[in-house]
Amino acid sequence: MPPLTPSLHLAARLRVTFPALRHRNFRLFLGGQFVSLCGTWMQSVAYGWLVLEVTNSAFMVGLVAMLGSLPILLFTLYGGILADRVNKHRVIIGLQAGMMCEALALGVLTATGQITVHWIIGLAIFFGLLTAFEVPARQAFMAEMVGRAELMNAIALNSTGFNAARVLGPAVAGGLLAAFGPAACFFANAASYVAVLVSLLRMRPSEQVRPSVPVDLVTSFREGFAYVVRERWPRALMILTATFSVFGYPFMTMLPVYARNVLHVGAGGYGAVVASVGVGAAAGALFLAGFGRPRRQARVALGAAGLFGLVLAASALAPHVGSALALFTLCGLTMALHGIAANTLLQRDAPDHLRGRLMGFYSFAVLGLAPVGALQVGWISEHASVRVAFAIGGGVCTLMATVVTWRIAKVAGIRVLAVLPRRAA
Repeated sequence: MPPLTPSLHLAARLRVTFPALRHRNFRLFLGGQFVSLCGTWMQSVAYGWLVLEVTNSAFMVGLVAMLGSLPILLFTLYGGILADRVNKHRVIIGLQAGMMCEALALGVLTATGQITVHWIIGLAIFFGLLTAFEVPARQAFMAEMVGRAELMNAIALNSTGFNAARVLGPAVAGGLLAAFGPAACFFANAASYVAVLVSLLRMRPSEQVRPSVPVDLVTSFREGFAYVVRERWPRALMILTATFSVFGYPFMTMLPVYARNVLHVGAGGYGAVVASVGVGAAAGALFLAGFGRPRRQARVALGAAGLFGLVLAASALAPHVGSALALFTLCGLTMALHGIAANTLLQRDAPDHLRGRLMGFYSFAVLGLAPVGALQVGWISEHASVRVAFAIGGGVCTLMATVVTWRIAKVAGIRVLAVLPRRAA
């Protein structure tokens, strides 16, 4: 056999270290998603800055984020039920096309000077509605592309791409914002959806078996809810995730306010702050993709949850830009470690016929509760300060992580932190 060329040798090594890359569909998915996510993060940075410019209100920044997430609160559970009953590949293509149209409309309205807070809210709600159905389908589709054995590797690689885009997107967005304004970021995001649509259309997904007898929505919901309540780890992880979504993750919504009012920096500095979160998250995701071990997922999920709360609370005391960037990098790192481990634990042991619904509940906890989180962090930032909001959020997250870890250890013994149980006691 002829010796491998350097490029082929590198490809072979990557597939050993990152086994999910062996799957053609997943490679296409990962590449298209990365390009699209760069555009999504550019739009996210420009969106928060645009709302702040139009309204000059920290509360309105939180309110717009809350209203944009409201459809996720209302429809994500239904989206999870549908994900178990439809062709996920086709549904994702249609929803991604709708998201491209939303970004294009936002760019046109901003560029022509017709953008108002009402248009911003309306388009945010439309995007949230699409997200409510797209996220559960996309999350459940991951297992169909790679299988159970390589699911953690796939989730970690996908998170690596997500967070690498979180670094690149805001960095580019900061320059575009300063040079051309928010509209350029919105147009760039619309163009980025072409990459993900092309990658999805090039896939060769296997035929999926659908239930021959329709199941009513109430029965489907009850079946998924009973699984989450009955099983120890889904129950614990959902409680943690819901708490973080209300009190922890909304710190991202207030970063434009934090950058302007606390750090006293402009659009470029704001982009650097958002990018620092992405640097930490990308590092954590890449570590789990290359070196994460399945038997340590429970320990990672609980440990990273507690550390995240502590670091977020510490960011409220950051005296200058340098310390803030370091702390937000650690926030990103712990967020990624907890999120990947929790997502993998939930999907890996879920029955195939319930995976879509389980991802619906998870998406509800991560995204659906975001309206409550955005509203509370915006209200506290408006009436006290953004530092106080971060301190309260970090304290609540630390407390809940401690309680959940103590409860798990008490019920199952300290051994649970090293070995993942499959069933509740």
